Amino acid sequence: MRITKYTHSCVRLEHDGGVLVIDPGTWSEPRALVGADAVLVSHEHTDHIDVLRLAGLGVPVFAPEGAVLPDLAPLPVTRVRAGDRFTAAGLEVTAVGGRHATIHGGQPDCANLGYLVGDDVYHPGDSLHPPGRPIRTLLVPAQASWLKLTEAVDFAVAAEAERVVAIHDAQLNERGLASVNGWFGETVPGYRYLTPGETL
Repeated sequence: MRITKYTHSCVRLEHDGGVLVIDPGTWSEPRALVGADAVLVSHEHTDHIDVLRLAGLGVPVFAPEGAVLPDLAPLPVTRVRAGDRFTAAGLEVTAVGGRHATIHGGQPDCANLGYLVGDDVYHPGDSLHPPGRPIRTLLVPAQASWLKLTEAVDFAVAAEAERVVAIHDAQLNERGLASVNGWFGETVPGYRYLTPGETL
């Protein structure tokens, strides 16, 4: 499976001619969606979904049941919940998790799903919910108002994935990114940082 990282939490997966894009938010590049066959959205926050862009795209969009999205009639949204299995862009997907990680004082709290694509890639959205099975590639949030770096490192180590790639990193400056990469690189086997547009 070809994995291309875009800004923040947006990731493009290509396999057997199918193109699946996860969390193309307002901070990610529009080119991530070129040729997309389907889109997975982990939750309703705009850094993970750009509803206007998706409405114009015209491909199936999968989002959590209970996610509050603007009412855009042309947007073909299929609502999913934790435990659901479905096919998107020719790839088998399992939804896991259920809620966004707590930011402060329990707020904001919204529906959040992680997506396990085959047994190959796991994108947790804004949570550290474990994938529940062995995986090849873990996409790990690197920085957020709801996250401590030690929690992210522990999450990545516990997953025992062959490859670990940082996502949710758009608010890091160069010094912060160097620190995060240092900690992950020294602690997490198989860690790799991808710049936006880089592929593995």
